[in-house]
Amino acid sequence: MPDVRFETRMMIDGKLVEGQAGTFTNINPATEEVLGEVADASRADMHRAIDAARRAFDETDWSTNHKFRQRCLLQLQEALEAEREELREELILEVGCPRSITYGPQLDAPLADALRYPAKLIDEYPWEISLGDAFVSVTGMNTTRRVWREPAGVVGAIVPWNFPFEVTIQKIGQALGTGCTVVLKPAPNTPYNATRLGRLIAEQTDIPPGVVNVVTASDHFVGEELTLSPKVDLISFTGSTVVGKRIMEKGAATMKRLFLELGGKSATIVLEDADLGVGCAMGIAPCMHAGQGCAAPTRLLLPRSRYHEGVEMLKGMYEGLSPGDPQDPNTLCGPLISDKQRGRVRGYIEKGIEEGACMLVGGPETPDGLDKGFFVKPTLFVDVDNSMTIAQEEIFGPVLAVIPYEDEDDAVRIANDTQYGLAGNVISGSLDHALAVAKRLRAGFIGINGTVGYGADTPFGGYKASGIGRQNGTAGFDQYTEIKSVAYPA
Repeated sequence: MPDVRFETRMMIDGKLVEGQAGTFTNINPATEEVLGEVADASRADMHRAIDAARRAFDETDWSTNHKFRQRCLLQLQEALEAEREELREELILEVGCPRSITYGPQLDAPLADALRYPAKLIDEYPWEISLGDAFVSVTGMNTTRRVWREPAGVVGAIVPWNFPFEVTIQKIGQALGTGCTVVLKPAPNTPYNATRLGRLIAEQTDIPPGVVNVVTASDHFVGEELTLSPKVDLISFTGSTVVGKRIMEKGAATMKRLFLELGGKSATIVLEDADLGVGCAMGIAPCMHAGQGCAAPTRLLLPRSRYHEGVEMLKGMYEGLSPGDPQDPNTLCGPLISDKQRGRVRGYIEKGIEEGACMLVGGPETPDGLDKGFFVKPTLFVDVDNSMTIAQEEIFGPVLAVIPYEDEDDAVRIANDTQYGLAGNVISGSLDHALAVAKRLRAGFIGINGTVGYGADTPFGGYKASGIGRQNGTAGFDQYTEIKSVAYPA
């Protein structure tokens, strides 16, 4: 195992502390070996963190001191860059993400701009807008009118295990940039990247005590205290739609503001005028990081006229794919996060066979030579009907459903026939044609011909059951603020 210094303590009110519930174990999903222990918070610990965040927002100038916030964000950027390589190894060990992906969305891509962008936006954001002077008939007065943007308050940030650093740093960057304070609750499967962040904030930045708190807990209901507490103003959650609905329900009592980035069942439409090789190459995407991505394009729609040719291409691609050691730079498909998740994915594969889809490659059996670790074979289903379970439910594993379509209208209908609306892709020989089809898709994040509009300046989120609000961009900044209209005599 690479030499990595894990931080086992959480961070509450500026101090690195143990948990009142003791500790819990962090497991390497590629080897099933114990990485170490981490502080296990009680509900009382969580409420201490909430109280600290509330005090920091209400009683310090964090929410109004723009230049100070900017400086603190850049200090954190510098601290993270100094430990980039340790963080890389830590993510591979606790997330099971392939090394190659840490040079993209797991680490290097968000580290490039997730803090720098909001730090820059602090200077550029329209904190105050003038609506000009007007005669207001209800008062009979000439009136000056302004609109202020102010930070929302205390944010409960709840993070999943699949891209934990990426999601955390995007939430932290924008919440702190707007002047909010934060209680961060990482997933129990991947706590160390968050506790490292807590240590860096406590030891290497001027971020005041209570502005950021990191609470690790094995009990998911400790995290639910964020949703229930009237002292928390906004929940920023990335995870499953099932949990997102529970947050909406439980948060209703205190009228919680919500940002929810939830599940997906994204489709790639390969149009008849497309380069079929490029279109079928998109079919490999669900195998990246073992399919553990909410925006993974897990449905591939091929025109009936080119269907058999495309299936043969995909078959050859999947036969050449094997899951493997995430430490190997050539690995694309690593392990699933846990034995529970592996069992869930195997259940979906068995369901696909049971409902009549043709499993062309893969299957629920343990991959050859991988008796340790939570691995699943990359699995290719063809002749899938969009009403089947594997075409409708989010599997979160390396499973692709290939669906034939009759014409363009049929392709758009199939792509939109899902409760989700997170992402989608269109492959075409004509950019204008692809853009025209993209406009018809009910999804929030569309790629054309293999591109992805990823970045801290690009809003990310979905329609329908894929969530509420957007992460990143000025749209993401907006959701961490409240609007105040102000009028006074002209």
